[in-house]
Amino acid sequence: MLQRIRVAAIALATAAGLLALAPSASAAAKAPSISDVDLSPGSPVVVFDKPVTVTFTFTTGDAKTAELQLKPPGLSVGTPVELKPAPFGLRTKWTGTKSFEAKDAGKWSFLAIAHGDGEKSVSGTFDIQKALVTKIVDFGASPGQVDRGDLIRVSGRLQADGKGYAGASVAITFREKGADAYRGVTSVTTGRDGWFATKVRARATGYWRAEFAGNKEARASVSDSDRVDVQVRHDRDSRITGFDAAPDPVDKGSRLNFTGTLQAEGWRALPGQRVSIFFKADGSRRWEYVTSDETNRDGRFWASATAESSGWWRAAFAGTSGVRGSVSDAERVTVVEPTPPPTADKSASRVIKFNAYPEPVKRGKYLKFRGKLQIDDSGSWEGYAGKVALYFKPVGAHKWQYVKTTSSGDSGKLYARVKAWKSGSWKFVFGGDDDFYGDSSRRDYVRVKR
Repeated sequence: MLQRIRVAAIALATAAGLLALAPSASAAAKAPSISDVDLSPGSPVVVFDKPVTVTFTFTTGDAKTAELQLKPPGLSVGTPVELKPAPFGLRTKWTGTKSFEAKDAGKWSFLAIAHGDGEKSVSGTFDIQKALVTKIVDFGASPGQVDRGDLIRVSGRLQADGKGYAGASVAITFREKGADAYRGVTSVTTGRDGWFATKVRARATGYWRAEFAGNKEARASVSDSDRVDVQVRHDRDSRITGFDAAPDPVDKGSRLNFTGTLQAEGWRALPGQRVSIFFKADGSRRWEYVTSDETNRDGRFWASATAESSGWWRAAFAGTSGVRGSVSDAERVTVVEPTPPPTADKSASRVIKFNAYPEPVKRGKYLKFRGKLQIDDSGSWEGYAGKVALYFKPVGAHKWQYVKTTSSGDSGKLYARVKAWKSGSWKFVFGGDDDFYGDSSRRDYVRVKR
């Protein structure tokens, strides 16, 4: 009997010792852990024409369940995403998906929560963006007529959603006259505000254009085409016709305007060539360089200089590959001392209702200009008969070019027309006279399409 009691006592003591060594339930519990949420594709998510499915992935440890909530822009409440669990080593991998359309664009928020003996969460944001809509504007290839093998300049501007798009690759392509397809020639990267320009060699007559293939955030686009005529290279004579220096006479210190046309043998316009203006003062034997201008598609040039002394003016073309140089006839201009201004103050003038039309205009077609010249006559504005100059500034240029002079009648109405070759801005300028101060009209931009 004593032996049985001793064995029972030992068993009880052993059980009590084991209970003392076992941890409590609260001490054994572990709080869950959770990783950051990965998005595929990553933020920003760009949506083109079809919905984009985004996959959300995260892992948890010691979690019984997990949830993922997505909150759209402008809302304070999120919506749950169905999650699928899968073993991931000693952890659990959770995966959920959601499709986004262009209408979902904006900044979204997410919240992932791991549930176990407690909770652990992570949050963040991601962007949904509409694909940018691109457009290539103001594309041009110049000059429009060259010898085979000459360099031409191609330029334009890439816009995305109406703004300049910098750092994008634009391909310059060419389609020979009579061919069906364009082929790549070179590529250029857009600079500040989306502008691009490069030079290429013209080997055959045909059409040039710029192409943007698109990227992960922007749609593709193609420019209008621009034709360049290429002729067989050979030495030809050139001539400068219609050279004129005006006005004559001119007040000392006033501006002289020079115009003329450069032609190559066959007497066709020679565009894109530099024509220099030289001056020889009375009594001198030396011609001195003063200024220069580049001929337009019609071979015409415009330049201006300050009149300092009487003498002779002429234009000179140094020649180019396959074309010999030439010099215009000389024009003499008399420079006189300016008439002293009247003692009475001048009155104001204004050029109003200026309009250049049609807009846009097809290259080589006439562009028309209207406006009205008025002067302040004792407090009321009335039409005035005077000479008004038309000026043009091409896209990308820094200075205005004199084009032609027109006159208004007593009503003050102004009218002019010229052929349009390049996109740019136009304006009328009244230089003033003895009685009235000068004025300039508003600027009017006109796009020239191919």
